[in-house]
Amino acid sequence: MSLNVADIRRQFPILEQQVYKKDLVYFDNAATTQKPKVVIDVLDEYYKKYNANIHRGVHFLSSHCTDATETARKTVQHFINAKHAHEIVFTRGTTESVNLVAQSFASEFINEGDEIVVTRMEHHSNIVPWQLVCEKYGAKLKVVDIYPDGTINMDSFKAALNAKVKIVAFTHVSNTLGTINDVQTMTRQAHSQDIPVLIDGAQAVQHTHVDVQEIDADFYVFSGHKIYAPTGIGVLYGKEEWLEKLPPWQGGGEMIDQVTFEKTTFNELPFKFEAGTPNYIGAIAMGEALSYVSNNGIDAIKKHEDDLLNYATERITTVDGVRIIGEAPQKSSVLSFVVNGVHPYDIGVLLDKTGIAVRTGNHCTQPLHDWYEIPGTVRASFAMYNTKAEIDYFMDKMQQVLEMLR
Repeated sequence: MSLNVADIRRQFPILEQQVYKKDLVYFDNAATTQKPKVVIDVLDEYYKKYNANIHRGVHFLSSHCTDATETARKTVQHFINAKHAHEIVFTRGTTESVNLVAQSFASEFINEGDEIVVTRMEHHSNIVPWQLVCEKYGAKLKVVDIYPDGTINMDSFKAALNAKVKIVAFTHVSNTLGTINDVQTMTRQAHSQDIPVLIDGAQAVQHTHVDVQEIDADFYVFSGHKIYAPTGIGVLYGKEEWLEKLPPWQGGGEMIDQVTFEKTTFNELPFKFEAGTPNYIGAIAMGEALSYVSNNGIDAIKKHEDDLLNYATERITTVDGVRIIGEAPQKSSVLSFVVNGVHPYDIGVLLDKTGIAVRTGNHCTQPLHDWYEIPGTVRASFAMYNTKAEIDYFMDKMQQVLEMLR
């Protein structure tokens, strides 16, 4: 199965516009993806025709939105092959999902002297929540090292695991390096010492097939807006056994069973983790986005994006002074680089004037950039609607920009 990229591009209205009278070339997909018309139409339709709070009303609108939300939950379940729909918790995104697990898990299982393991390539959202937990409970954050090519040092990973470690958290795909980690092996090694695992899948689910049962992840988190869905909606997958063990993170409506002034009992899964009115229309739209990805074929998407990454990598290596940051053998859709004597910000600003959107800076991985001893990178990240013609245009403009800046 191959993608009809020309047809796909017509389904994304934003790609039809111009920036500074130049056709938009959008290479900032690791930050957020654009939205296809089918997703935009769902948002429009539900706010116009069906909007009503879910799970609490007996009237038609409420029942309709409730059913659609629970259908979306099942769509997520099947997309990542979770065993049960109630193992899918809707959140605001990856960051909230990590914070939910960190705070809830720590309140039950973290004590003074315990250890939490992360890797050097983590996004801030998979570092700071664990730091907060360590500070609160007197635990220690341990960092697994990496090699210069951007791959995990598996000896360092194994050495970090011991009886003091209560949980391990690592990314599936690095948002800066593009490295695809061997999450199945890492999970197996942690489980061999009875250590649960949280995997940050924010940069993985839109690029490659994810099977949480095959990986054997205890927790797997991702955001809707990075997989063609709206902002403000995300997913926490948790094994039933773990979600049952964890206490609620937030209190309020919906997450309760019975409330008295003397005692409150909590709702069944997944609702005990979904306090208050959820972003139910966002969840419905995310279900539509995941169906859109499935209909195009995640394997076909991966092949197309891998071709783009390989082509862009070959092209960028011909540019004098360029150093690629992240050269792991297994990568996904991200090309980060620096240019000798030129600040990444300057490159990004000038590329923008030609209609090209790239990301510059540390991409919320400041400790990783500090380790490489660089202030930031230029990051081009690709999606199913990008083309080799766009990469050719990007490379031509890169040459012009560097001639101006050198």
